[in-house]
Amino acid sequence: MPASIVDADSVLAIDVGTVTTRAFFFDAVEGSYRFVAMGSAPSTYAPPINNSTEGVRNAIDDLQAITGRSFINENEVLITPSSEITGGVDALAATTSAVAPLKILTVGLLEDVSLESAKNLASTIYSRLVDSISMNDRRKLVTKVDDILRQQPDLVIVAGGTENGASKSVIKLLDPIGLANFLMPENQRPKVMFAGNKGVSAEVQEALSSFASVSIAPNLRPSLESEQLGPAEGELRRVFRQIYSSRDPGLQELDSWTSGRLLPNATGFGRMIRFISKNDRKKAVLGVDLGSSSTVIAAAHDGHLVQRIYSRFGIGNALESLTKVTSMKAIAGWLPFDSSEADVRDYVLYKMTYPHSIPMTDEDAAMELALARELVRIAIRDAQKHFPASIPELHAGVLPVFEPIVVSGSTLANNARAGQNLLALLDALEPAGVTVFLVDTNNMLPSLGAAAEVNPLMPVQVLETGGLRSLATVISPVGEARTGSSILRVRAKLPSGEERKIDIKQGALMTIPLDPGLKAELQLQPLQRYNVGLGGPGRGGTLKVVGGLLGIVIDARGRPLRHPGNASRRKERNQRWLAALKK
Repeated sequence: MPASIVDADSVLAIDVGTVTTRAFFFDAVEGSYRFVAMGSAPSTYAPPINNSTEGVRNAIDDLQAITGRSFINENEVLITPSSEITGGVDALAATTSAVAPLKILTVGLLEDVSLESAKNLASTIYSRLVDSISMNDRRKLVTKVDDILRQQPDLVIVAGGTENGASKSVIKLLDPIGLANFLMPENQRPKVMFAGNKGVSAEVQEALSSFASVSIAPNLRPSLESEQLGPAEGELRRVFRQIYSSRDPGLQELDSWTSGRLLPNATGFGRMIRFISKNDRKKAVLGVDLGSSSTVIAAAHDGHLVQRIYSRFGIGNALESLTKVTSMKAIAGWLPFDSSEADVRDYVLYKMTYPHSIPMTDEDAAMELALARELVRIAIRDAQKHFPASIPELHAGVLPVFEPIVVSGSTLANNARAGQNLLALLDALEPAGVTVFLVDTNNMLPSLGAAAEVNPLMPVQVLETGGLRSLATVISPVGEARTGSSILRVRAKLPSGEERKIDIKQGALMTIPLDPGLKAELQLQPLQRYNVGLGGPGRGGTLKVVGGLLGIVIDARGRPLRHPGNASRRKERNQRWLAALKK
């Protein structure tokens, strides 16, 4: 059993991903917690093995080889607590994204109130909405039952009724659920989670308990004006663990190792974005995690987190979903070389078949980053509709001001292609104002978020000691002017004592070299009523910035980005942008 929160010193964190399983080891070094090492292995949850255990053991074996420390004894049992003689670890945390999205049926009284809240709750885990039922649903009862039998949802989320509000109408909505479960084989019946008026919880249990496993969660809509997802998320995660542990013996074992604390990977990631936002409550934080089978967007301000998980929307075997919402032409439009739509389609099929593949040529890397742009662009446009209203905007329709923007996922957090990755992020997100891009190069943020439950101090100190790397400080003025006209004057005082004066023109993309960790002072003066987030249009000021892998980047290409209609001009433009950020 893992040690208590007070006694826990070292932590082993396991992350079972769609493609890769990772084992992270964190320990106290010279008085503070550090990331020590990581082992990795191919995940084995999918056919032909269908069990995560082998991938987990292989990742731990790799970690043991790297550190020279034993974590598993000769009986294949986790060594805990740790000792100088036997090795081992004091606490264990675990996350997973190696799961097929849960098929979810949402039920609510009003489409734009309780039903919308049920859908929002479903979006906080790996899920796929298969159907919805509300009071306005005109389908006959028999049709609703037939649809449920055909879709075979894994989980039904029922919302509706404010506290001390509607009751009879809520119970009435359960009729097709109860009938469908009665007709289903017992091993195929969906679980039901009720997150509505707690005054009718007992009636819900009574109506469904004979045919379904029913759990009760706090009301998503205690009043018409307020939505509260947070209190219900804990119960949803418990159901998540229950469903997937029953499908994968390896996840079941991993959950038992953590004493029932196995988390969705996205939950751990969101926790860390929320934590970072608490460091400076005046600033909002954006997190982007692009995985093989999903994309996660997390926005937090003053500790308030909004998170959306786009299941089946990843850079690997989930690419088929991308082809349904964008075109091969749109993807090809980001490439710095000539490529036909057929070439793009062939690469998509290749990546879907071999999601673990690594780009071996510049062309392959550009193709993968073009896919990443489209995935993130589509996800951020949808997620932005749900961001906290307290996050300031410089202009309508432009991304709110975030500082920092944290990026995770192997495709976008690879230091070997820092310039290409940053360009892809700028194209996809189109940030405004002044921000810092931080990259999670080891994909450890989800594991840190899970480890916070067993050792709350550890994630804090790991981040303070270099858990994230700075890609660049980015300045993105927002306004309207003719291409080539002056829009911003920059005066930079560099650590060497050199002082540079730069006149920024509309359409420019450029860098000011500043090595990681070094500080510079910038004086910014917007022209033509451009806005850089220093108090309003035309308002300038002085700020201190810290260098990153690409120093300081000034992106004056305009918001939103406008693409030339001519393919050759697009190619030339993409080559020019790429050259501007070439490291």
